[in-house]
Amino acid sequence: MFQLQAAAAAEIEIRKSRFIGLLLPAASREEAMRHLADIRQRYPDARHYCAVLLCAGDSMLDDDGEPSGTAARPMYNVLQHKQLTQVLAVVVRYFGGIKLGAGGLVRAYTQAVNAALEQAVLLPLTRSLDVTVAVAFAGEARLRRLCEARQLTVVAQSYAERALLTLRLPEEDAQAVLAELADRMAGDLEVMPAG
Repeated sequence: MFQLQAAAAAEIEIRKSRFIGLLLPAASREEAMRHLADIRQRYPDARHYCAVLLCAGDSMLDDDGEPSGTAARPMYNVLQHKQLTQVLAVVVRYFGGIKLGAGGLVRAYTQAVNAALEQAVLLPLTRSLDVTVAVAFAGEARLRRLCEARQLTVVAQSYAERALLTLRLPEEDAQAVLAELADRMAGDLEVMPAG
């Protein structure tokens, strides 16, 4: 799976109609709806704002007045083929006065999304795992330096008898990272049970 590094856009013209393909990172439906509202304000005279949202546990396909299956479905197919997630794709259409027919619309919306994808930088989506570890107070600064050197994020911290740090680790090598940290901490690192 892949995600966008940043927003991307491209414009194509087909038989006097302008199609503006926009790709935006979106982690939720609420974020996507804010982006869509901004796009409607930025392009107020457009005829259609066809949209597809693909994010964790949510999706949306909106033909926005185009014949069913001629806009959002082809856009969705392009995003699926590229294995994109956490993305909102919008194609803004300014009607040029010439009807394109169902096949022409499918090709136009597909081309608009593909043109935007040519401008996009895609990053592999890495799954992460949050793990809480306990360390003696005297070793906390050392553990934080080790995490910083490995580019690990400390997402939470609390203090009891020991310092408790919740680390965000790459899922695929979490055990190896924990073993390395324990070794570098000379055994003064305890992985806390989940929950």
